[in-house]
Amino acid sequence: MTDRPLLVFDFDGVIVDGMAEYWWSASMAARTLLAEEEPLLPSALNVPAAFRQLRPWVHHGWEMVLLAAEMAELEPEAWIRDYDAMQRQAIQRRGWQAEQLQDALDRTRQQAVRTDRDAWLALHQPCPGMVDRLSSLASEGADWAVLTTKSQAFTAELLASMGLQPWRLDGRESGSKPEVLLALQRERPLRAFVEDRRATLETVLATPGLEHLPCLLVSWGYLRPMDRRDLPKGIHLLQPIDLAAPLADWP
Repeated sequence: MTDRPLLVFDFDGVIVDGMAEYWWSASMAARTLLAEEEPLLPSALNVPAAFRQLRPWVHHGWEMVLLAAEMAELEPEAWIRDYDAMQRQAIQRRGWQAEQLQDALDRTRQQAVRTDRDAWLALHQPCPGMVDRLSSLASEGADWAVLTTKSQAFTAELLASMGLQPWRLDGRESGSKPEVLLALQRERPLRAFVEDRRATLETVLATPGLEHLPCLLVSWGYLRPMDRRDLPKGIHLLQPIDLAAPLADWP
């Protein structure tokens, strides 16, 4: 076991902004399901404000397809008030199943990768300041790793396209985030786990053996307004100014 500290970063919403890809893939998948039954959906190239606003409530990819299908008449405030109820009503009204929506999304992405991989990769952009900051960690005596629910191979390709090479990369194939963090903790001293989902950080801190792991919630991630408020002990909000500061000054 080395004494060199390791920072573990989530990928989506922390290192990379995939909002353009989320909307493009979701709207194209919705088109395949709607056929000619609906008025023309908003352009697949421009992310609607309502989709961007509701993205932090999404837990599974299929939900984005449903949002895209509803976008023409969707009322964001109603969904924010009771996301689960609005989602249930929408999917029942259309007679769809979650598996059907997820399959449409997966097929859309697979087709995009086959036909124009570079264009699809270009829909993902690094979050401001992240490439330079990750590249500079080595000069402060620290390494960094990526822990994501995306596939390992796809994440590796995106990281390479940004010129980034983590010490280690764990995708969804590696198991749950608490499981991977426990395994990493046996190999390296963990400086922090950096995420954009408060619920994930709360789950990590509730895991035996991880109660004292510093958890950082990035302010630039896909956050609901309430996610920033009254953070529990052990979770700190990481602002861009904190990111740019020396590692010794991080929360």
